[in-house]
Amino acid sequence: MTRTVSTDVDGAVAARSPHRLALRKSLARLSVRPRSILILSVIPLVAIGYGIYGWQHDWVLGVDSAVYRAGALTLLNGDSLYDANTLPNEPWWALLPFTYPPTAALIFVPLAAFPTQISWGLITAVSLGAMALSIRIAIGALPRPAADGPRWWASPARSTIVFFLVFLALEPVWRTIFLGQINLILMAMILLDMLVIGTRGSRWGGVLVGVAAAIKLTPLVFLGHLFITGRRMDALRGLATFVLLQGLMFLINAHDAAKYWTVTLPDTGRIGPVHWAGNQSLNALMNRATDLAPWASKAAMGIGFLLAIPALWLLMRFHRKGQALAALLVTAFWTLLISPISWTHHWVWVIPLIVLLVSRLPKTTPKTAWRRWVGTGLVAFVFVSCVLLILPNGRNVELHWKVWQNVLGDAYILMPVVLALALILRWGLLRRARRKAASDEHVDVEAGV
Repeated sequence: MTRTVSTDVDGAVAARSPHRLALRKSLARLSVRPRSILILSVIPLVAIGYGIYGWQHDWVLGVDSAVYRAGALTLLNGDSLYDANTLPNEPWWALLPFTYPPTAALIFVPLAAFPTQISWGLITAVSLGAMALSIRIAIGALPRPAADGPRWWASPARSTIVFFLVFLALEPVWRTIFLGQINLILMAMILLDMLVIGTRGSRWGGVLVGVAAAIKLTPLVFLGHLFITGRRMDALRGLATFVLLQGLMFLINAHDAAKYWTVTLPDTGRIGPVHWAGNQSLNALMNRATDLAPWASKAAMGIGFLLAIPALWLLMRFHRKGQALAALLVTAFWTLLISPISWTHHWVWVIPLIVLLVSRLPKTTPKTAWRRWVGTGLVAFVFVSCVLLILPNGRNVELHWKVWQNVLGDAYILMPVVLALALILRWGLLRRARRKAASDEHVDVEAGV
């Protein structure tokens, strides 16, 4: 059921001071709800148990987590992370290059204490906990529900559990889990830093973003987000954290640290062919559409910089309205588009996006409700449908896709672009309607005089 709200749905509600996520209070409430604890803990515990069982039976579990563990062992053994295309300690089913900064290998060192399969189980358990935390932070970043609002949304604990279970069906989520990736963990670190720690004026603001950037470079963009939204000290602390970690690696292993920044980082081919269907970035779109034209990557970069103009406008508009989560998501999705490689499991940022879209469903009139329901449903469908698995892929088949296959095969890329265009168009129409109403009112006043 929908209800009519008297405030401007664009953001007048957000003009109220947003409430902050009180972690201690949330944990205290959770501690007296044994069923909630059971639901949130049983799946991570099953993952650890599955990893232990897989280790005993020599199963193939977690290709990427196996590389993380091998990177840690390579660092501890004093070998090079980048001199070869594989690592000495990788299992036969995960012979892949180490593509992360050397600081990532340092942070992965705890995984070296466990067998490969158990390492996957531990990363999966932490990732699932990170997803629950991300959902709770996203809910906490929303404006408080109105007194007459829906009760289900007014219960953050219940909503977190429902979203947690539903989001297991999202392709970026289950692929992250299947591979033993760390995308959910990095997202939770960024959300926790930017929407919880930093908003309280903590001296630790920006540090987690700096650590996340030291593991995977793309979070560096969020330091720019902090800077342009006025949190310059947080941005500087994050940058200092990142630089200090890089300096530490030059002290530990100068050879690898230097080689990463001069040789490995520019070599995008080391990560994988950019035209693969699993790469959902503008770079991939242009290379697939132009049959790997030599100018495709430069054109993609140019398009990305052009998109930075409306992205910055959207970001600042949301920021001024007090909608920190929406502003952060603009940065996140622009980063996914502009990055040379954005595998489908990098798109876990759809989790807070869907939370945000669902939260806005009741805030409309019965006449326009269908638009938001359709929009939210389509966004969720893109990431649940697994359309990329249905299309032919591999062995350069993507270069010969038909037009309709390119549209479906670039669905992740097109989603934020279409959503942004819809928002800009809607705001333009609303502004035009307000001007027309003001003009008509002015004419009526003059006629009355």
